[in-house]
Amino acid sequence: MSWDEQAATFDDEPDHGLRDPSVRAAWTALLLPKLASPARRLRIADLGCGTGSISALFAEAGHEVHGVDLSPQMLEIARAKATTADFRLGDAADPPLDAAAYDVVFARHVLWTLPPNALSTWIKLLRPAGLLLLVEGRWSTGAGLTADECKTAVLGHRRQATIHPLTDPALWGGPIDDERYLLVSEA
Repeated sequence: MSWDEQAATFDDEPDHGLRDPSVRAAWTALLLPKLASPARRLRIADLGCGTGSISALFAEAGHEVHGVDLSPQMLEIARAKATTADFRLGDAADPPLDAAAYDVVFARHVLWTLPPNALSTWIKLLRPAGLLLLVEGRWSTGAGLTADECKTAVLGHRRQATIHPLTDPALWGGPIDDERYLLVSEA
């Protein structure tokens, strides 16, 4: 099944659509304080943005958001959610964005699906003091990246990376039994 075919029902998962106010509040409380300068308008790249739920959180907080996704149907939904964001059709592994132009590069459940060189491409998008935020996991199916694998990959390009386990059921709309985490890499 393609991402376009999944677009109509993708947001039905609590952590995808963020329709439940408590799930949305949990993601807001997790991500917005991580931004280097929450009082300053940041330029944020949301790679593999899907239906734009996180892009919308960032845009509603006053940031300039550029989302990239391969699915035209997902982007159509994203544009309706975050009308002030700029959404572009493209491959998250090689996004159609300018190098050294972003304060923050964000991706959620995307890196594990891409070739190894995607991470170096993402890091090139960052300004010198840029922040890399990755929400990833290793699912019960065996797919994904462990926190250690993700951290090792990031440390191959940057000096610092911190893992924050994401075990709070409020983030997912219920309990989880697999490994999910936020990797934060500051310049």
